[in-house]
Amino acid sequence: MSREQLKKELEARLDRSKMPTHIGIIMDGNGRWAKNLGKSRLKGHQQGARGIKAIIRYANAIGIKHVSLYAFSVENWSRPAFEVYALMKLLKTYLIQQRNELHEEGVVFRLVGRRDNLPAEIIKEAEISTKLMQNNTGLNLNLCFNYGGRAEIVDAVKKIVQSGISPDKITEETIRQNLYWPEIPDVDLMIRTSGEMRTSNFHLWRCAYSELYFTPVFWPDFDEAELLNAILAFQGRERRFGLTSAQLGSQES
Repeated sequence: MSREQLKKELEARLDRSKMPTHIGIIMDGNGRWAKNLGKSRLKGHQQGARGIKAIIRYANAIGIKHVSLYAFSVENWSRPAFEVYALMKLLKTYLIQQRNELHEEGVVFRLVGRRDNLPAEIIKEAEISTKLMQNNTGLNLNLCFNYGGRAEIVDAVKKIVQSGISPDKITEETIRQNLYWPEIPDVDLMIRTSGEMRTSNFHLWRCAYSELYFTPVFWPDFDEAELLNAILAFQGRERRFGLTSAQLGSQES
């Protein structure tokens, strides 16, 4: 069976009434994919970047409203300098080359993460993309770059302290409103590729009740059919949010 045939078969099984609103993806395995093929890590990152285009287009087509991609963590600065430089260059190229096409497809773009130590040209290109697509009504692409879940919470707490809010007035909603982009909803489905089974400091606040899906597939090989497998797994789970199955049943009746 071809990948296209498999995709159509999986599509037929989708329950369109139970689609996740927000999917987070930890795009892992670029380096190992490249190593297995005798290629450089940079080639792996380049292939992974090309794969983003197909996944975003397809997620938009099937009605997913938010996709958060973990592209570069605050811990990734400790990688070899040449690899960090290559990832910065790759991001800039992506922002420039994909901007108009994403806009034509109705995508909304956000760069999520700390900006204080990012190159000025990346911030500039990200702001151009965000402004261009701000009034679109399609999928929200949240590109998490120089991002860390703990860092986001720390930065939110700093903003709250600086605003002078009394400690007894601080609620979960207060913290949510001070995250990098408060309009981004909680993550429903968190996907990690490459076989690793951890969340690696990604969207810690928004993933409190996420369904976790781990696949051995390396990110460069993660295609539309793999995304559908993850969504179908999500649809097969019961999300209770602290309630019992009986309580959920009574709410639905």
